[in-house]
Amino acid sequence: MQKTKMIFTIGPASGSEEVLSELIEAGMNVSRHNFSHGDHEEHEKRINMVKKLREKYNKPIAIMLDTKGPEIRTGNFKEDKAELKEGQQFTVYCGEDILGDETKCSITYAELSNDVKKGDSILIDDGLVGLEVESVEANKINCTVKNSGAVGNHKGVNVPGVSISIPAITEKDKDDLKFGCYMEVDMVAASFIRKAADVMAIRKVLEANGGQDIQIFSKIESQEGVDNIDEIIKFSDGIMVARGDMGVEIPIEKVPMIQKFIIEKCNKAGKPVITATQMLDSMIRNPRPTRAEASDIANAIFDGTDAIMLSGESANGKYPVEAAKTMARIAKRAEEQINYDSLLEKKRETHIQNVPNAISLAACTTASELKASAIITATQSGNTARMVSKYRPGCHVIAVTPSGKVARGLALNWGVFPILAKKVESTDEMIDNSVEISLKSGYVKKGDLVIIAAGIPVSYSGTTNMLKVHIVGDILAQGRGSGTRPGYGTAKIVSSPKEADEVVEKDDILVVKDLDKGYINILDRVAGIISEKGGLTSHLAIECLTREIPIICNAGGATEILKTGTFITMDVIRGIVYNGRVNIM
Repeated sequence: MQKTKMIFTIGPASGSEEVLSELIEAGMNVSRHNFSHGDHEEHEKRINMVKKLREKYNKPIAIMLDTKGPEIRTGNFKEDKAELKEGQQFTVYCGEDILGDETKCSITYAELSNDVKKGDSILIDDGLVGLEVESVEANKINCTVKNSGAVGNHKGVNVPGVSISIPAITEKDKDDLKFGCYMEVDMVAASFIRKAADVMAIRKVLEANGGQDIQIFSKIESQEGVDNIDEIIKFSDGIMVARGDMGVEIPIEKVPMIQKFIIEKCNKAGKPVITATQMLDSMIRNPRPTRAEASDIANAIFDGTDAIMLSGESANGKYPVEAAKTMARIAKRAEEQINYDSLLEKKRETHIQNVPNAISLAACTTASELKASAIITATQSGNTARMVSKYRPGCHVIAVTPSGKVARGLALNWGVFPILAKKVESTDEMIDNSVEISLKSGYVKKGDLVIIAAGIPVSYSGTTNMLKVHIVGDILAQGRGSGTRPGYGTAKIVSSPKEADEVVEKDDILVVKDLDKGYINILDRVAGIISEKGGLTSHLAIECLTREIPIICNAGGATEILKTGTFITMDVIRGIVYNGRVNIM
């Protein structure tokens, strides 16, 4: 199963129930709804469709609202657009409503003239036209055109390397966030976050409208955001490396290094990080990606990203489902190349010493050493699963939780597979319930060795303090075991040495009422002995120990519970007899 999470943007190309279903089947963990486009009615329809389908498929798919954010745009032009020539003079009017032409235009942000100085760059329409500031007079910015090109109505304006004082959250954002709370979205991707205060401004709106549990993923799109990344990570639930505007605001050659830098910071902090924008951009038009795009996805995974995202590819491209399937295939193949033991050793170097971290690291280390099939986390808040995910174990992390909100909140944590389960009160019930539902969901099978990490008492959240090695299987009998290795074989229930001599075949497990020394004559045939009575000091038991034959004695009712012909496993360390073949380490 794929560990890297996938976010697909829902738009005109993917807004039908049929295409959405195919995206879910392709592995969608989060549906992204971009509020830079469309109205609330349109988004409500799509969000409700996702909710309907996640119930149908029984998958905890999270819903992400992506804010438009604060932005600067050009005003209107007389002819809707104007052609600018390199070297000519051009004046930008801040906050003044004038019609633009070949010599001037207005912009929506009135204070930009206070933020820029001579030598700064102003980029229009994703940098298609560049201006250099020559002087500032009141609300007028006098510029020289650096490259020829067309400018038009309502085009985006970027000011690379300039700390602008535009508010972090607009009135439209506030309305959209309130709508998101009403629609019970799970996550907000907050655009143009520059500092921790921006995150808190958004959280304040969410909390005021009942959205205190909504996670905030801060989108880093400017140099100021990069400079303040430590404080932004601290106040965010996760980070998105939004390479679109970042590639305009910051010199393009710096973007790959910034991506690695931010991912590493998030990994150390244990916060999920998304790599986004143009990952399969050519598939908006073509049915197959470029080689560079395939490498881009794989390298983001090698860098340590938790999630990868499709934007226009799934929102308005010609091949939304093909793009989703392609992304999944590349991610799966990249994950197969990761050395998880080496990765765990690196994680150990940045380990923070406290009980939850110690238990989470121990769970991953134990899972690695015992070749566990999964780490099962019983979690009320999701914190246990998040902390285990931080250490990037090679096996799957199964998060068993009674809360649908918590399950969806884990949708972007690497390698975590959430399952909904009933709430329990006792530790034993919690362990049994977690293993049983993991088994029913197909994440583990009988005979698997799993690691269980949880917090006790079970009614408290945020208290990861328990670790248990557990074998998934049916326990048939239990007694006192001895030996150096487990026993595997077909059970043969006999009542006497004579009967044993007649029916026991090579590598059978002998099941008897008592350790009669007469069974010594067939020890060379058996793979193990299970007895209802007797002790480890009996003559037969000592002979078994000498020959390194697994033995379990005092296994009450074994001759009645076990059936001749049943394949069983003897765990001599724990003195347990399991039905079928069980992975005993």
